Amino acid sequence: MQTLEIHRGRLIDHIQLVVRDLARSEAFYTAVLGALQVPMGGKGEGYFWADELFVSTAGSEAAQGHLTGRHHLAFQARDRSMVDAFYRAALAHGGEDNGAPGERPYHPGYYAAFVLDPDGNNIEAVHHGDAQRSAPSVHITF
Repeated sequence: MQTLEIHRGRLIDHIQLVVRDLARSEAFYTAVLGALQVPMGGKGEGYFWADELFVSTAGSEAAQGHLTGRHHLAFQARDRSMVDAFYRAALAHGGEDNGAPGERPYHPGYYAAFVLDPDGNNIEAVHHGDAQRSAPSVHITF
């Protein structure tokens, strides 16, 4: 599959997670990213991706390593209700609570929720409060 255009700056850039059960992880990430309104990008033999997130099996050629576990990944959310939707989707699709939605002391307006994904990675959705972006994303074409 050839990608002729991409968007950057909406989620993160980038992170790869190596997981034990690809199907279980795909169900989890499809649900939580759907709650954040980030579409899945695609999949192949032993991997799938969305935006700047790449998830693979340990046997995938791209993995070149071991199971990750207990990594932290923070997704951007447009508002508090999106953080809440992320949290509900995560718990309904195999995630475990690691910090219910609420304000955090990191800076004024920091509203986040934390869950453990099916492999124990600490996954967060955060809204940093009112802010204005110059653009929703960087649109790149090839």
